[in-house]
Amino acid sequence: MTARETWIAEVEGIETLDTHTHLVGDKLCAQSFWDIAHYFWLNREMQAGGYPADAAELPEKERIEAFMKAYRATRNTLMNWTVTHIFKQLYGIELRDERSVYEADEAVRASAQQAGWAQQVADKLNVRAFVVNHPDHAKFVGMKRDAILLPRIDGKLPQWIQAIAASAQPEEAYEEAQQSIDKLFASYRAQGCPGVMTTLPAFEASANRSYALKAGATEDQILMMLLHAVCEAAERHGQMLQIFVGVERSWCGMATPVNDPLKIVKLSGLFERYAVPFELVAASELNNLDIVQAAWNFPNVHTGGQWWFNFRASTYRDAMQYRLEALPALKSSLIVSDARCIEWSYGKIALVKRLMAEFLFEQTERGWIDRETALQVARGWLYESAAQRYGFREQ
Repeated sequence: MTARETWIAEVEGIETLDTHTHLVGDKLCAQSFWDIAHYFWLNREMQAGGYPADAAELPEKERIEAFMKAYRATRNTLMNWTVTHIFKQLYGIELRDERSVYEADEAVRASAQQAGWAQQVADKLNVRAFVVNHPDHAKFVGMKRDAILLPRIDGKLPQWIQAIAASAQPEEAYEEAQQSIDKLFASYRAQGCPGVMTTLPAFEASANRSYALKAGATEDQILMMLLHAVCEAAERHGQMLQIFVGVERSWCGMATPVNDPLKIVKLSGLFERYAVPFELVAASELNNLDIVQAAWNFPNVHTGGQWWFNFRASTYRDAMQYRLEALPALKSSLIVSDARCIEWSYGKIALVKRLMAEFLFEQTERGWIDRETALQVARGWLYESAAQRYGFREQ
């Protein structure tokens, strides 16, 4: 092998922690070819290549014909590379025609019946742990260890906001919400959760201001005060806060990336005030630099993986350059597969490891860093940063 190929293989074997998945502990594996082929991210690209939105309802022969046509049309896209890699590396199958799809379907159905398949797939890239956000998903059946649980609270925030906004005594309603938040964090701590996760909508309020929660307070102001309550509870119970930004639905029903240049700045009052580890995960290109600036300014802020519309080679390369220049490796995590089956977690992690290996190899070739430093960075970005932040230890 060439020096470059040897280096890529070494990076592929580095311990890894997947910091955000939709894996379900008793349904980790794809059950058929279509569980892989109809994954949301691939499906978006395939539909752009002519694949029908209602393909799942087509007779199988017609569906395969439509799939292969769109698959060939999208050979240049990133998710096409990923699904191609999944079938080549996990099943030894190259998608070429109708027959290969039937072969792939048979192989996936067979692997789903193997008791240790999920662990085998994880071991191929040395993925040591996965993060989930629902308590009933955390028990990983047939694997060496259960998932790390970071419960989601973004579904609860609108409930508290609406209760306060509708109350004749909003200050009292806010105090009740504070108590609920504190009890929630206490229960999560008792379950061994290292922290919580939340997405955030668009908002106009800023964390460095104190808002009077009286009649007429806007929902944005209430949201910001609730975020203070969340941070207070996290600080009190020694937990972290993973924040996802950059996706909004306010412009239309479809999720859209929004490069809000003030989104992170408006939160900086929280970073400054509370002794809480914050992990920022961005889905919009410009916010990649914003979260690096926040992590550079505040010792308790860390950059997380790439999410939604940031999961592209171009944005990964830019984000890695920003982080390499400004932050020690232990301040950055890079892996967010957002996958719903173990096969897609494998595919997306394989993609990121390939991009990372190429990026770091180029840095060594240009003389910016040496090989030892490149390994230190790779280990931090893939595993050590997240493991330290989540308090993860091998069982």
